[in-house]
This record gives sequence, structure tokens and C-alpha cells, in this order.
Amino acid sequence: MNRLEILDLSYNLLYGEIPFSLPPRNIQTIDLSSNHFHGAIRSSFFEQAWNLTSFNVSNNTLSGYISSSTCLQSSPSIRVLDFSSNEFSGNISHGFGGCSKLHILRADHNNLSGSLLEDIYNATKLEELVLPLNSLNGAISERIANLTQLTILDLSFNHLSGVIPLNFGKLWKLKFMNFDFKSLEGNLPPSLMNCTNLIELHLRFNYLEGDLTTANFSKLNHLSKLDLLRNNFTSVFPRSLYSCRFLKAIRLSDNPYLKG
Repeated sequence: MNRLEILDLSYNLLYGEIPFSLPPRNIQTIDLSSNHFHGAIRSSFFEQAWNLTSFNVSNNTLSGYISSSTCLQSSPSIRVLDFSSNEFSGNISHGFGGCSKLHILRADHNNLSGSLLEDIYNATKLEELVLPLNSLNGAISERIANLTQLTILDLSFNHLSGVIPLNFGKLWKLKFMNFDFKSLEGNLPPSLMNCTNLIELHLRFNYLEGDLTTANFSKLNHLSKLDLLRNNFTSVFPRSLYSCRFLKAIRLSDNPYLKG
């Protein structure tokens, strides 16, 4: 046990709370996903996990707060955190910005609330930020442009509002973007067309507006899916979309001011 590096107990129908003790500090990967663990994760669980790089507790019924102490106090080498499909609630605590090596943060399908705290934009190695189906609110900060390594950004089905940041195009590595909110407004920022690696762009159920023909979609050479359902875009079908040779699905319905 002293040399144990990987602990994978996923899909074992395990019940109860996650025990307070943990295998020795050599542990690098813990996967407790798809069981029936409940209750809160005690900070003491991580006290010896100095070398932990991946922690997955998705698909359980865990509750309480998601604590950034996982990164800051115990596991400075953490790269993957997956809290998805549980019953975590409250704000995402301060401190994720100090996770200098964090590549993946997933916490979708929970009961998280409050705003996206500013220090999450300091986690500049993030490649995936996946937080849909929560109750997050407030605006998306211009500081999201700090996350230049992002390839997957999914903040859909929350209560976020405001506009898409003007400098969003700095996220040029993005491949998948889902902002299905019901509350975003304003125009598509011109810089969005600098995200030339986009494969899927989902912006349905918002209050977005403006002349779609001013957006140069021809720069999105890899675009496969574009969903702008139920917004307030105007003008006519943008001809620049004809240049997207990989485009397989377009949805522009329920834009009452958009002509065919």
C-alpha cells in the first residue's frame, strides 16, 4: 500500500460516506465515480495527498461545498477535478486560481449558486471548464480572456447574464462553446470570429441581437454545429456561413427579426 499510485473504485455500487483516511502520499489518481457515496468531503481526506493529480467523484450523491483547499493546501499538483452529477451547493469557493496546474474542472449537474468568482480566471492552464446545469448567476468577466488554453467551455443552463465579453476572441483554442442561458444580451463580439478552432457554438435561449451579416463566419473553418435558436438577431441569413464547409447543423429558428 505504501507505493499505491492509482485507486480506482468506480462502478462498484459502494455506499456510505467517503472515509477520512487516504492511502499514502504517493497516490496520484483517485476515481470514486459512479457509486452511491453521500455526505460532504472532509478536508482531512486530502491531508496526505501531496502527489494527487486526478480526483474524480462524479455520479454520486455527495453534498456540501466544493472546497478549493483540495488544490491549495494539500494537492499542489492537481490537474483534474471532476465533481459532476452530485448534490454540491453554495458558491464555488475562492482559491481555484491558485491551482497552477489545473487542466480540467467539471462540476456540472449540481446545485451551485452565486457568481463565477474572479480568481477562477487565474487558473490559466485550464483546458476544460464545465459547469452547466447549476444556478450560477451574474456576468462573465472580461478576465475570461486569461484562460487562453481553454478548448471546452460549457456554462449552459445557469442564470448568467450580461454580454459576451468583447475580448472573447483571445480564447482561440476553443473547440466547444455552450452558452445556452436564457439571459445573455447584446451583440456577438466581432472577436468571437477569432476562435477559428470552434467546432460547436451553442447560444440558444438568450436575448442576443444585432445584424448577423456583420459576423464573418467564414473564419470558423472547422465549425460543424451552430445553434442560435430563440434570440433577437436581425437582417438575413449570413452568406459567410456558406464558406463553412464542415457545417452540418444550423439552427436559427425563433429569431423573429431574422429574414430568410
